[in-house]
Amino acid sequence: MPEVPADPKGQALTDLILTVFRTNNLLLLWGDRLVSSFGLTSARWQILGAIVHAERPQPVAWLARDLGANRQNVQRIVNDLHHEGLVVFAPNPHHRRAHLVVLTEKGREIYDAVIEVYTPRVNALAEEMNIDDIQVACNLMKILKFHIERDLDIIKL
Repeated sequence: MPEVPADPKGQALTDLILTVFRTNNLLLLWGDRLVSSFGLTSARWQILGAIVHAERPQPVAWLARDLGANRQNVQRIVNDLHHEGLVVFAPNPHHRRAHLVVLTEKGREIYDAVIEVYTPRVNALAEEMNIDDIQVACNLMKILKFHIERDLDIIKL
């Protein structure tokens, strides 16, 4: 099996990618545990957050795009959230079939309650970290995201 890759920068990026994969798995587990008492999962919480932070109600396809997620997966989760009364579908004046996803009062209450639990936990996690390091890491992840998006255009299926 060949060494991947021989270039020192490529090897360093491979190490970063593997660390991101592992960290992502832990982050999802952490999120699942944090929100389980609210009847949520990390995925449901993430979608509720996307709805809350959107400038206006959006259709599922736009939520999926903003999250960098598969539309069908987002649709399935939004349907579950709808079934539980956390979101409703509203008519979309720009598209007859692509309804807008709107948070209900119950959905807002649950989201706000989750944030009350999240805030002290995230502050505790950040306590031993340097803010400059956090910002550098965030910027690096944004650069990596940009380059991966560009590369996806090159390696289309």
